[in-house]
Amino acid sequence: MPPLPTIVHLDADAFFVSVEQALDPSLKGKKVAVGGRERGIISSASYEARACGVYTPMPTARALKVCPDLILVRGCGRYGEFSRRLFDLCEELTPLVERRSIDEGYIDLTPCGFKTREAVVAAVCRLQKKITDTIDVSVSFGLATNKLVSALASKLYKPRGFIVVAPGDEAAFVAPLAIGKLPGIGPKTEKALKEQGIARVSDVLALPERRLQAIFGDGWRDMLATCRGEDDSPVVTEFEDAKSYSQQETFARDIGDFAEIERVAKGMIDALMREIRADGKRVRTITVKVRYPNFEQASAGHSLPQSTNLEQPVYPWVAPLLKQAWQKRRAPLRLVSVKLSGVDNGPEQMDLFGAQTDEKRQRLAGVVDALNAATRRHGTPAVMHGSQLKKP
Repeated sequence: MPPLPTIVHLDADAFFVSVEQALDPSLKGKKVAVGGRERGIISSASYEARACGVYTPMPTARALKVCPDLILVRGCGRYGEFSRRLFDLCEELTPLVERRSIDEGYIDLTPCGFKTREAVVAAVCRLQKKITDTIDVSVSFGLATNKLVSALASKLYKPRGFIVVAPGDEAAFVAPLAIGKLPGIGPKTEKALKEQGIARVSDVLALPERRLQAIFGDGWRDMLATCRGEDDSPVVTEFEDAKSYSQQETFARDIGDFAEIERVAKGMIDALMREIRADGKRVRTITVKVRYPNFEQASAGHSLPQSTNLEQPVYPWVAPLLKQAWQKRRAPLRLVSVKLSGVDNGPEQMDLFGAQTDEKRQRLAGVVDALNAATRRHGTPAVMHGSQLKKP
């Protein structure tokens, strides 16, 4: 039986924006970006926005200049949940799934026992459609005999792309690509290689061994193998859970109002805790970081005696940590961020006398999360904690 392409690379299309559009369909087909305010950066942009010159990581102020009608959305805090659902759908097809990042990974279809290339392609097409139908997020796929070539293929025609590289065609597929498409070749390296007359992968393949050694040093054999589309690395099913959750806010103007900055920090905790609960995690440590207009920054942290997935145990530490980090109180702040770490997967250790209160808070948090998931629009939750009410 001839060899089959069984390695798939999946790459979600503009993942953060796609999640926002899934939660708010009115954003579909529009110029949308996820990012901070005027002095933040763009973390994800729709393809309509990219067509206007918006890219990541572009400063938000510049993005609004090149695309004045850009719809700017703050992060919803549910990306981890959508990522988990995305890969869970892949694991319904095969147990060999590598969660490379929040929006990118590999799947090995070998255990499926497909006999023909047509059967493999049909299965990948069904998975692509199932992901879109189930979580309303589009994904591009590359199908090949190894991880390297499948990853190169998935990124060529986005969004909703699907490219199949047949066994034996790996070298021919990789050869015409720009040298900067290869993993490990950043902009500076690409520029340096172009100065050596190497603009495409085929240029490397045409060089004699002595020249390869002079340019790439001891790694010339690995580079040559990559340019030939050779890769024997396996799909690794174990993935590392998130070790921290974080969010930051770059203010449109420098702020010196302590109460307002505390409100913003607590709002970050609200968003992060929603994601932590969705992931089935708890956290123990809170860290608050501040940045001054001159980009000098400082931070302060505290670890709780028990891990939690509720806002109430963390709230009381926001003000003390903010004061500790913000030593130069006469200087306003450009940015504030909150990080929740010390992630715990084990069963929660409840205080015997506080168990009933904790159980009520857990149920209440679940109801609020469900309401916000069903009604959230343009980054604004339907139900907010009292700390988020602005003073008139």
